[in-house]
Amino acid sequence: MAEIVGVGHCCQDYLCVVREYPPEDGSTRILEIRTQGGGAVATALVAASRLGASAAYIGNLGADAVGDEIIAELVREGVDVSAVERLDGVSSLVSYVMINPSRGTRTKFPLLDRTPPIRWTDRQVEMLRQAKVLHLDGTNFANAHKAATLAKQSGVIVSLDGGTGHADNALNVELASMADILIMSATYPTRVTGLESLEEALIEMGTWGPQIVIATVGARGVYALVDGRVRHFPAKPAQVVDTTGAGDVFHGAFLAAYLRGYELEACIDAAQYAAARKCEQMGGRAGIPRGDQVWEYLTTKRQREVAAGPVPDGPGADE
Repeated sequence: MAEIVGVGHCCQDYLCVVREYPPEDGSTRILEIRTQGGGAVATALVAASRLGASAAYIGNLGADAVGDEIIAELVREGVDVSAVERLDGVSSLVSYVMINPSRGTRTKFPLLDRTPPIRWTDRQVEMLRQAKVLHLDGTNFANAHKAATLAKQSGVIVSLDGGTGHADNALNVELASMADILIMSATYPTRVTGLESLEEALIEMGTWGPQIVIATVGARGVYALVDGRVRHFPAKPAQVVDTTGAGDVFHGAFLAAYLRGYELEACIDAAQYAAARKCEQMGGRAGIPRGDQVWEYLTTKRQREVAAGPVPDGPGADE
């Protein structure tokens, strides 16, 4: 059985490189189009698989050509899709991503998800209960809540990608409170807690139940709750081409490192490194590094730190 089981967004990305993003009612030339699998949870599973963790996806896809492409790519990446249900009359999800390489930005147009909820067959339930980690996003609350409930009943660690917020904030709070590993986008913590500062929000969410509380803030790096206080981890250097999927790759790499027994700071380090390498290529998956590259990076960095000696305490020491 898989170490990491994912329940959440899975789609096909159509990546369009544009000269610049046009104003409304304007136009611009598309310079290049590429196709890659996408979706927060699915891409995190691919990242974890490339880094050596066994991964499986549970969910519904349409019995259509797009679904065939999604499945084929996941299989190539070593992700177990045996618990995926293919549904007639359902459109597999797609997302159109407009990439501006001169600024390293992307603008997304995902198809509205009308996929029926997971029925939870015996095979799907058993796969989840045998996992070490359940990785979720909040795109479909019913699916996520049911999966988290099953995981809790079986002692499976719950990892939540906090990014998609529901209009009823009580649902966001409930799902975040079920997580053991809570890694969120930059705006999610303040939006869900109602607090003004990111630091206050992370400290508050640390009282809800999660053992790990982290916010990824793009080029500014990562903020994490460590021993009751918020620490900043600057972003890794990268020649940014496209940020699509960077957060998803962070999640997958973090979980792969976590399952290998690395401490929190090393897990963050590995996840940041993997996400930075991803950003150097177009799309959410093409640039994801393999595990040997990431583990070698951690080993080499640790050797340099030992050779340099301890870092003195004081202002800016955590920077």
